[in-house]
Amino acid sequence: MKEIQTSCGCGCAASRGTELKPIASGAEAASAAELVASSREGDPVVLEHPERAERDASADGAAGAIVRAGMVLLPGGEFRMGTDDKDVFPLDGEGPSRLVTVDPFYIDETAVTNAQFQAFVDATGYVTEAEQFGWSFVFHLFVPERLRPSVTSVVQSAPWWWSVEGTYWRAPEGPGTSIEDRLEHPAVHISWHDASAYAKWAGKRLPTEAEWEYAARGGLDGRRYPWGDELTPDGEHRCNIWQGTFPRVNEAEDGYAGTAPARSFEPNGYGLYNMAGNVWEWCSDWFSPEYHRSGESVNPRGVAAGATRTLKGGSYLCHRSYCNRYRVAARTSNTPDSSTGHMGFRCAADV
Repeated sequence: MKEIQTSCGCGCAASRGTELKPIASGAEAASAAELVASSREGDPVVLEHPERAERDASADGAAGAIVRAGMVLLPGGEFRMGTDDKDVFPLDGEGPSRLVTVDPFYIDETAVTNAQFQAFVDATGYVTEAEQFGWSFVFHLFVPERLRPSVTSVVQSAPWWWSVEGTYWRAPEGPGTSIEDRLEHPAVHISWHDASAYAKWAGKRLPTEAEWEYAARGGLDGRRYPWGDELTPDGEHRCNIWQGTFPRVNEAEDGYAGTAPARSFEPNGYGLYNMAGNVWEWCSDWFSPEYHRSGESVNPRGVAAGATRTLKGGSYLCHRSYCNRYRVAARTSNTPDSSTGHMGFRCAADV
């Protein structure tokens, strides 16, 4: 196997832009393999790749036609963004909390589902970057047994992320796996470029980080989660994150080991689903841990350029012992061409 560098412990930032380091065989490869405590074998269905097309498929889109379907109009205004909590990741630029203002905007009730992304691909012939690269990152427990011998690289600091050839949104655990029973789950293995292309076709756009956090808070002021400060009020799970011993055993006490349907759990105060956990969601902003200290406070859009784009919300792999980034103020980033099995998106639109 080979190892890939990453900057985020849970593998949030497993990206394509890092150099591969060879682990040809022996103890190091065995050590990575030992992480596998169980696996989920996909349905043995061989799927044809969609015909290749130019990446900008917006010419065949339906701009403006569905801009309000499945969206919520938020009033905007001033809110408290970020956090002053001690249990944070300072290097991520989560704090300090500050007053930020956003204009009214629309935002999707849910992350974009496999069914929705499939409609986009069927209409345009769009080919995702995972397909163009020929591989994407799959969490080790989900790699089918028959595909494991062909895995040649893992993330160096997070060896539970395996690079699996032939993985893309329609075959999320590799060749022969399927989304047929997950059409209402969030589409994953979606890069920032892919998400932007879908949004343009749909007559929408990606939300800014400020808009996303305003929406996630659901009208609550300074709370840790979209529903309040307690993770499981009265013992009730409110989001899809990891329970158990990461990364070996997921007890799935919330009902899900991988992605959950996009309308799982109770929505927040704005009627938005899964603003914590399930899948990381792309924002339009270039990522910076310092911009908010001196940047705009009215409709902030981040730095003018950068190396990575911002992600918000956490995922089904987040666990307090390793990555409690399922908090509203938490943030991470990845290169805009990267894709994993826990990254998706939702769209916004101007009023």
